[in-house]
Amino acid sequence: MHPVTSYIGLGSNLAKPDQQLQEALRAIHELKDTHVTQCSSFYASKPMGPQDQPDYVNAVVEIATKLSAEDLLSQLQAIEQTHGRQRKSERWGPRTLDLDIILYGNEQIQSNDLVVPHYGMKTREFVLYPLREIAPELVLPCGDSLVSVLKSVPKNGLEVIRKDVTWK
Repeated sequence: MHPVTSYIGLGSNLAKPDQQLQEALRAIHELKDTHVTQCSSFYASKPMGPQDQPDYVNAVVEIATKLSAEDLLSQLQAIEQTHGRQRKSERWGPRTLDLDIILYGNEQIQSNDLVVPHYGMKTREFVLYPLREIAPELVLPCGDSLVSVLKSVPKNGLEVIRKDVTWK
């Protein structure tokens, strides 16, 4: 199997978020049959859900993987758990680490456990702007260019807080 280019969204707003993302990036790079090829800067963003929580640190990473989308999801959830992620009924609440498969090649996947492209990607500045940083010419599986989608998504205070991101 040839490696599939996939994009993973990273987010954290608890327990030293910058450090959480940095450690997650290394863990993703160390996954079997997977390696990181690019990572965006780290961005500060306002929380999507309840506003009485800390701001988030977000990034998007490009990987090449031979894992199936389902296996990749399982591995990413294991990394989240290692970092103290607790899945609660509250949607969009604070979390130590959130790892989402944004795109998996050009595939469109709809299962009980996984929706790819990620269902909210076209409206989330903290996904789209970091994604544009590393894949400015990207065309989504639906045929829309990333650049055209961005025209309708304001930055909402999103700002770069760290550019020197490494994973080795």
